This record gives sequence, C-alpha cells and structure tokens, in this order.
Amino acid sequence: MPQQIITANRLLDGRVVFLAANGEWSERVGASRVAQDDSDAALLQAEANLAAVERKVVAPYLIPVSTENGRITPLRYREVLRALGPSTHPEFGRPATATAAS
Repeated sequence: MPQQIITANRLLDGRVVFLAANGEWSERVGASRVAQDDSDAALLQAEANLAAVERKVVAPYLIPVSTENGRITPLRYREVLRALGPSTHPEFGRPATATAAS
C-alpha cells in the first residue's frame, strides 16, 4: 500500500486543505499527516469524517503520496494540481513552498 494523506475542501472558503500532523487542516500538503498502512489510513479517514460532520470540511478522502527527503508529493496528477492551486493564472496559485514540510 502506498503512503496516504487526507485532503478535503474547507467549508468556510472552499480552499483545498490537508489533514496536518497536528490535527488541524492546512493548505500546505507538506504539513500532512502521512498514513503508513491501512490501519493508519482508517484512523485518518475517521478523523476527517468527524471534521465533515462538524462542518469544518467537505468530502474528505485519502490520496496516495510519496515522501522523499521530507517532501510529500501526491502521486495522481489531479491531486498534484489540487496541492499546487488553481491552474488558471499564476497570481492565484500556491507558492512552491506549499509542499514544504515546515
């Protein structure tokens, strides 16, 4: 099983967010808590589902990622785009540091 993280959209403003290591929701994929196996992934999904019930986020789901040198990278193109931000205009995209761990 590949490593996985949780992504969703924040209900307040619609931004793409990731479940962070501290339990909060971050706009930075690099801050994500990474599930190493199926049981970790199930715990992440349960925590994310609770946040959806609490109306913090909408439609949380697991995505496969790779981690190298502390950098978290989504494996699917769709998720890469979600992590980087809108592809319509550079002014609205996220900075390259969005994938940084700190």
